[in-house]
Amino acid sequence: MPKNLIISDPAVMMGKPVVNGTRVTVELILEKLAAGETVEQILEAHPRLNRKTIQAALAFAAKALRADVIYPIDKAAA
Repeated sequence: MPKNLIISDPAVMMGKPVVNGTRVTVELILEKLAAGETVEQILEAHPRLNRKTIQAALAFAAKALRADVIYPIDKAAA
C-alpha cells in the first residue's frame, strides 16, 4: 500500500482513518462494499476517490485486523 493514501488526523473525522485529502473514511468504504455497492458506484458517489484509494482502504483494514485480538462473532449474524 503506498504511504499517505490513508491518514488519521484528530482534526478530520475525529481521527478516524480517511482517504488523504478527503473526509471519506475507511469505515464508510467498507460499509458500502459490505452493503453490496460496487467500486464503480462508490467512485461515482465520491469523485475524489479512485481505485487505488479504495484498494488502500481495504489494505489498511486488512492490516488493522492482523492484530492479535479475538473478535467475538454473534452466531446469529454468521
